[in-house]
Amino acid sequence: MNTDSVVLLETVHFAAEKHRNQRRKDPEETPYINHPIGVARILSHEGGVTDIEVLQATLLHDTVEDTDTSVAELEAVFGPTVARIVQEVTDDKSLAKHERKRQQVEHAPHCSHQAKLVKMADKLYNLRDLNRCSPTGWTAERVQEYFLWASQVVKGLKDTNPALEEKLHELFKQRGVEL
Repeated sequence: MNTDSVVLLETVHFAAEKHRNQRRKDPEETPYINHPIGVARILSHEGGVTDIEVLQATLLHDTVEDTDTSVAELEAVFGPTVARIVQEVTDDKSLAKHERKRQQVEHAPHCSHQAKLVKMADKLYNLRDLNRCSPTGWTAERVQEYFLWASQVVKGLKDTNPALEEKLHELFKQRGVEL
C-alpha cells in the first residue's frame, strides 16, 4: 500500500475519533467529520494540492480549536509541520468571537502558504455550506455578514491557489460581495 495512503487514513481516523460526538449546526446535524474531510477534498480535488502534510493539517484543522487535542499531541503523532499548520489556522477560543474574527482577517496575509491553502479551502467549504442551508437560528442577514467577513479573510489569502480563488470569487459575486 502507498505510504501516503496509509498516512492519510491514519489522519482521517484520528480526526474522526476526536470529532466523533460533534455535529454541524445545520438542520440535519451533519456529522462534524464531514467538514474536515470535505475541506481536504476541496484542496485535493479542486485545488490540485497533493502535499500530504497540508492535506493532513486540513483533516486536523479543527481538532485543537474544537476538541481536547493539543498542538503538542499533533506534533508527537503527525510531526512539527502538520502541527504548525494546524496551529496557524486555530483560533484562540479564550478570546471573544468578534476578536477571533478580527484576528483571522489581520493574520491571514501573514500565514504560511500551507496554512493559507487550508484557510482558503475551509472558507470555500463553509460558504458553500451556507448557500446549501443556513445553520439553525441564522438569519439571512447573519449569513450575508459571514460572507462579508469571509471576503475580508480571503483578501489576505490572494495569490495562494488560482483555482480556489476563482471559485471563491464566484460565490462572492453571487452574493454581491466585492473582493
